[in-house]
Order: sequence, then C-alpha cells, then structure tokens
Amino acid sequence: MEEREEAQSAITRRRLLGTGAAAGAGALLSGAPAGAAERPRAPNRNRQLRKRKVDVAIVGAGFAGLTAARRLAAKGQSVVVLEARNRVGGRAQNASIGDGEITERGGTFAGPTQDRIVALAEEVGIGTFPTYDDGMNVYLSSDGRSTYSDTGVTGTAPPDPSILPDLALLVARLDQMSTEVPVAAPQRAANAASYDSQTLESFINQNAITPQFKALGPAATRPIFGAEPRELSLLFVLFYIASSGNAENPGTFERNFNTRGGAQMSRFRGGTQPICQRIARRLGRRVIRRTPVRRIIQRRGHVEIHSDRINVEAKRVVVAIPPTLAGRIDYHPALPFERDQLTQRLPQGTLTKVTVVYEKPFWREAGLNGSALSTQGPVSATFDDSPKDGNKGVIFGFVGGDNARAFNAQSPTARRSQVLDEFVTLLGPQARSAVQYLESNWSAQPWSRGCPVGIAAPGVLTAYGDWIRRPIGHIHWAGTETSDYWNGYMDGAVRSGERVATEVLAAL
Repeated sequence: MEEREEAQSAITRRRLLGTGAAAGAGALLSGAPAGAAERPRAPNRNRQLRKRKVDVAIVGAGFAGLTAARRLAAKGQSVVVLEARNRVGGRAQNASIGDGEITERGGTFAGPTQDRIVALAEEVGIGTFPTYDDGMNVYLSSDGRSTYSDTGVTGTAPPDPSILPDLALLVARLDQMSTEVPVAAPQRAANAASYDSQTLESFINQNAITPQFKALGPAATRPIFGAEPRELSLLFVLFYIASSGNAENPGTFERNFNTRGGAQMSRFRGGTQPICQRIARRLGRRVIRRTPVRRIIQRRGHVEIHSDRINVEAKRVVVAIPPTLAGRIDYHPALPFERDQLTQRLPQGTLTKVTVVYEKPFWREAGLNGSALSTQGPVSATFDDSPKDGNKGVIFGFVGGDNARAFNAQSPTARRSQVLDEFVTLLGPQARSAVQYLESNWSAQPWSRGCPVGIAAPGVLTAYGDWIRRPIGHIHWAGTETSDYWNGYMDGAVRSGERVATEVLAAL
C-alpha cells in the first residue's frame, strides 16, 4: 500500500503535459515549424489502458529503437516498440515538395565508413545515389564572396589565403589529438581532464592567429553540432572527430564536413524516413504510435512501462531516445544520481533546417554545386537536395547555435526574407524566385527538443561519461548519443541499436 501511494505521489509531482519521453533518433519541413501537429496531450487517467507482456519493450521508433526491435524479433524475442509521435523515424522525416518528390526534414546523408546505415537501407531495399557535387563551392565571409573547388587540398573548407595557415595547423592538430581519444570511452583518454577543462573556443583562441579563422569556427560547429564553439567541450569535439570512422578507419574532422569523400557524399533513394517505415511495416503491430512513455517501474524479475495508450510488462526495456528526453521519464526506483546528472547535462543542439524549392536547379547552369559556407547570414552551410533527375531545384541550409536562437525569435516573414536574401548572395538573383519555402525548428519539437545530437560542455564527459550506456537493472540505453562510431548521425543510431540488441540478448 505504501509503495502504491509513493508511486502515485511521484506521478503527481511530474509535469506530465509536455514532459513525457518520446522517440527520436543523427542534421527538417513545412510552412509551420515541424512538430506543430505533434503537441503532447495530457494522458486520460480515467481510460482503461491495454496491457501487454513481452520479452523486451523499446521506447522510441527511430533508427536505434527499430534496429534493436528488428534484431531481437529475428532472434525469437517478443518485442513492443512504444513511439510518442504519430510516425516512425525520429529525427528522420520526409516532406513532400510535389510531383511525387520529397526533401528530408532531418537526417539526409551517408558517407564513407557509415557502413551500418547503408547496410540497413540495402536490407530493406533502399539504395543510395551521389550527392550532386559537380561545380564550384561558394564561400561568403566578411571579405566578400568567392568560389572554389572542393577537389583541392582543403576539401570543403575554403582555400582563403588569410585562413590557410590556421586551417592547416589546427585541423591537423585536432585530427592528431583525436587519435588519443578512445571512442568507447573518451573520458579514459590520457589527457581527458585537460581536454575536458576547456572549450573548443578557448582552444581556437589560444592557437589561431587570424580573426578570419576564428569567425569560421562557428560556421563549422553550427551545422555539425547546432552549437557555438564556446558551448562544446574540447574533449567532446575530439571524441566526435574520432567517432567519424570505424574500426578500420580513424575518424577525421574533414570526414564530418566534406561532401566529396565525407559524411555528405551520398543520399538515399526516396529519402531516409522510408528506411524506418519499412522496418516498422515488417514489425507490424509490435509498433505502437502516439503513446509517450511516462513511467518505468523496475520490480523483481521484470519491468513495467506505463505509456498513454498501453502498459507493458517486460523482462527488459530499451530506452532509445535522446538523453534529455530519457531524463523526463519518471523512474521507480529513482535512477542513480550520476545517470540523472548526465541527462541534465546533455542538451540537444539548437538547429533549424531551411529548404527552398525552385522550378529547376539554376545554380548548376552557373557552374555551382549548391554547397556553400557562410559567416555572414543566418544560414551557415547549404547543400543541393534536388531530386536525382534534377526536375526540381532544392537547396537546404542549416541555421544553428546563436544564429538559430536569433532566427527563431523573428516572424515567419522575416525568417523567409533573411534566407532568400542570403541565398541570392550565395547563388544569384534567381534564388529570389522560390516556389516553396520550408523550415523546421527541431528545438521546438516536443519529441526531439533539438538536433542533431546531445552536446557536452566542459566537465560532463569526465564526470558522467561512464553512464551514457551503462545498464541500470532491467533498463538499457540506445540512441545515436550512445554510439561509439558516428555519434550524432543515423549510422550511430543504427550501431547503438545493434549493440543494445546484443546486450539485451546476453542478459535475457
């Protein structure tokens, strides 16, 4: 009786409206902010909920959760996947642009060493095609606009003479320092305490010479992390670099940022969300949508998962959502304070993705490939997202960090105007003639609360990094933020799903 009263008291203390955990899964679109149709609703406590008993319950129907469910089901385990949204895919979502064509709201690309997401896509019948990369890149800085080829020694980075000395020295140094960081446990690096006591910004300020290079730093971190250099632990950045590879190929900073030979090299036919949709279709009634998980109770020998539409009893539960959302579930008994402190300190990045649709990819006729890097407007980086046959022109860009916070405080009309103004400067006057303008503010989505990844400030990894994927009783953790390789990307989410499935099978 006392336990029941304590449990009820714990529930009433929680802000159940808008704070339940949800599904999401590593870089967005409708005229209104994405997620506007997915407002969390208070659960109906008077309704008799369905009950189900399974071997494994999974919270979240993004790449991580669905990968885990698929693997566990293939091994004969009974599973159920509980998804807060009315769709699957998490931070991968398609948007229609007419005539049967789509653009991606969130996760879009794959590249070398991202072999797990590519293999999964192939297994469900979805192939890739090259991101359009013929022609010149654009660089917009305080010194003006210039064009350059990404086939040069600097790759996607601009070969601006004023930044070349810093670029060559600091990128090489970051790459070398990252080799000291073990991807399975960055907090175990020999110099972890030193690296985790400073920000990327302080490292750049201490080592860079030119103000032009210092201005370029945010243009890189805003699209990659949705954050400013001052928000990022140097240790976390080094881990992220080390993570952008696999067991045979060390990670490099360039692989994160490049299109040619980098993480933006390939796209998926039909977009990324159909990969998750095909997995969910095969799992069938095992996937339950529109049911945020509110509470997880561990008991002797099993765990109870309480959601808005169903209560589940399972031998194990996999929480496959971002740490900041996992921290909003009510756990009984309470999790160890270290795990709770970790989830309080890993916020999602602040990122909005803007997409402009045109009648045709006019920039190609001007010898441009659609990729741009800018320090002068809200959009820091752009890419060509046109259909493979080029029957429409599509450019999307990332607005991140401080730019995103300022951008989203403005009216929709002002935001659209700023983006088109910048695109005109980058691509030419035809950029004003938009057929469609779309944007997604992932930070405003109740079941994401940011994008593309949970970010660590100084001190977080060395204090709490051991808890990112440590099982607690019957609870296991997945999601791209728990991955060793390609942390923050779709590939990392798939890897985490594979890892946690193996972990759960060993525990059953």
